[in-house]
Amino acid sequence: MNFNLNEDQQSIVAAIEKICERFDDGYWLERDREGGFPHDFHRALADAGWLGIAMSPDYGGSGLGMTEAALMMRTISASGAGLSGASAVHMNIFGLNPVQVFGSEAQKQRFLPPLIEGRDKACFAVTEPDAGLDTTHLKTQAVRDGDHYVLTGRKIWISTAQVANKMLIIARTTPLDQVAKPTDGLSLFYTDLDRTRVEVREIEKMGRKAVDSNMLFIDGLRVPLEDRIGEEGRGFHYLLHGLNPERILIASEAVGLGQAALRHATQYAKDRVVFGRPIGQNQAIQHPLAQAWMALEAANLMVMKAATLYDAGDPCGAEANAGKYLAAEAAFQSCQTAIATLGGMGYAKEYHVERYLRECMIPRLAPVSPQMIMCFIAEKVLGLPKSY
Repeated sequence: MNFNLNEDQQSIVAAIEKICERFDDGYWLERDREGGFPHDFHRALADAGWLGIAMSPDYGGSGLGMTEAALMMRTISASGAGLSGASAVHMNIFGLNPVQVFGSEAQKQRFLPPLIEGRDKACFAVTEPDAGLDTTHLKTQAVRDGDHYVLTGRKIWISTAQVANKMLIIARTTPLDQVAKPTDGLSLFYTDLDRTRVEVREIEKMGRKAVDSNMLFIDGLRVPLEDRIGEEGRGFHYLLHGLNPERILIASEAVGLGQAALRHATQYAKDRVVFGRPIGQNQAIQHPLAQAWMALEAANLMVMKAATLYDAGDPCGAEANAGKYLAAEAAFQSCQTAIATLGGMGYAKEYHVERYLRECMIPRLAPVSPQMIMCFIAEKVLGLPKSY
């Protein structure tokens, strides 16, 4: 059992750090104040070939594993970019996994290279206002009309839809009362985001202003048959293939965010002198920072275990969910400790840690709540009765 990064993994971290150095704390502070998608950051990663880190080399990707992807996303977040930087490229890393696994060769050749090269930007349209995590009861309909489907419905909390030209969307092609199982009858599409048929309405939110979140109103969107991924009615099963990678990646981003907050707080504790001594000499300051470090390291080990299992083709649902839970909680602990360490300055935007605290709520809430994770662990790992 080796916990050290190999030479290639160390090189990945160093290369990502070098790119992130060009986008310092001041850059992300401006993005947080003014909003606006970080196109130049996205382009820098695309030009360096990193957007396809987990995609097949046959389509321009690097062909690396989820372990390397997690290291990349943790490094981006830890640089100070936080969730603003990570979310700008998050969709590229896991979002089109169903296309890579279940799409036809023609679809892979058509869809993957433009995304990897940064020419396309995609959004992930699954969640709905009335369904939440109960995906089997989503209401967006896709009705077959010759060689097209006509989609109508609503989606919510869809990131990057303001700038995306493509979307991965799931819709019901067979009514719920006509299927043997609720998970049947849902189909997955990767298609153009036609703004004449899709109204994209941005949601003002607590943090991560640089990466938009949106409500989508879909009215008669015509989707060609060739944009359907895999078989009709199998979309839910295709989506499941991407759930564990999504949890692993957002957990790694949470760890990175907590590390950024801890770095700022530790440096402040060294520099800030009160009563003739640095405040970091006081145990009341030292101990919470030490606890934050331990929590982040422990969470990171679970995240890396989940990524390693995934890359080996082994079951990793419990580890991926546990990693996401632990990383989100550790990030929150680190971010609020950072604000307490800085005191009044922690409340000031120019010291950055208040932004980290706002952003760390994202991995606590999405893509699955901590309560649902505990239910999953109780049922699937401990063998307790299902509670819902």
